[in-house]
Amino acid sequence: MDKKYKENNGCAGICCKGCGRMDAPLNTFDWLACVPGNEEYTDIVEVQFKNTRKGYYKNSNNIPLQKGDIVAVEATPGHDIGKVTMTGRLVLLQLKKTRLTPESEFKRIYRKARPVDMEKYEEAKAREHDTMIRSRQIAKDLNLDMKIGDVEYQGDGQKAIFYYIADNRVDFRQLIKVLAEVFRIKIEMKQIGARQEAGRIGGIGPCGRELCCATFTTNFVSVSTSAARFQDISLNPQKLAGQCAKLKCCLNYEVDAYVEASRGLPPRDAELETKDGTYYFFKCDIMRGEVTYSTDKHIPANLVTITGRRAFAVIEMNKRGERPEALQVGGAQEEKRPVDLLEQENINRFDNASKGGKKRRKGGNPQGQGRPEQRKNNGRRDKEKSGRNTPKSE
Repeated sequence: MDKKYKENNGCAGICCKGCGRMDAPLNTFDWLACVPGNEEYTDIVEVQFKNTRKGYYKNSNNIPLQKGDIVAVEATPGHDIGKVTMTGRLVLLQLKKTRLTPESEFKRIYRKARPVDMEKYEEAKAREHDTMIRSRQIAKDLNLDMKIGDVEYQGDGQKAIFYYIADNRVDFRQLIKVLAEVFRIKIEMKQIGARQEAGRIGGIGPCGRELCCATFTTNFVSVSTSAARFQDISLNPQKLAGQCAKLKCCLNYEVDAYVEASRGLPPRDAELETKDGTYYFFKCDIMRGEVTYSTDKHIPANLVTITGRRAFAVIEMNKRGERPEALQVGGAQEEKRPVDLLEQENINRFDNASKGGKKRRKGGNPQGQGRPEQRKNNGRRDKEKSGRNTPKSE
């Protein structure tokens, strides 16, 4: 077996180059990392900084770079420290999302990070929390209606980005002057939304997975309550809101499928007339294409479930002045649906069996009961015991 194959744990380098550690937000899987010549395909490299901030830089010095390398890149002023997250052909596909082209002007990659660069970077990173607390107090003293959510220092400590949230427009010119005098660095203010703040902080959603905004979501599309209406989700603000106090981004994931499937169902205000009476819309199952009708507008009465095709057929008959005898064709015969395997067995069946076994152990078998072989063996044992206990006659 090849020695290189053994060193890479039998993955031929895929785990080392493509996957990387999943310890950073917006981490990507470079599935072309092990293709020969992929790294030399383009000199543009994707570099990620703290949290969700990414940038594209030009490797003009032809430094051999792989995913996970710590590099020093060009900044204004000085340099910044980041981690390489993608190289090769997939970088060109990522550029399309940011509306950039390979002919655009990119900043350069200076070198791989040295121990001196990492020491400055760690010192600057250790000052971020104290700077954020102090800047919040300064903004409060200036009576500014804004919240500073995070502070990010540049790798060399010469510049800091202050991320803030504000509902209205804020004049922070005086704040920049005060912060520059206090911290002696260059100040950059960047406004973010509530969803972006949740992505920077991170957390676990009600689905049990990490927040979408902290893992893969980069473009935050507006979410409206109409997405919940199309999917027949209860309009409960506590259930529809995420950790950012806004509507959950996942409401937009399946809304297109529901809109497409709802086209095969009749309108909800349509009334179906039969010889038995008039039926009104009660509820529908969009994915199954079924509609349930009731003989009363307000309460469920005489519920009948039919398919969307049957409902359209009855509507066409009513337009021609015809009334069918019943909504369902051939009586109330339901189609056989696939049964879930978990529904076939009771989850508590093992508990019931163990309880029965305990009862049998406690009660025991009365004398004279059981199989014939057991009764014979018990009789032999009794005779042997009695023979041992009786004294021998002289």
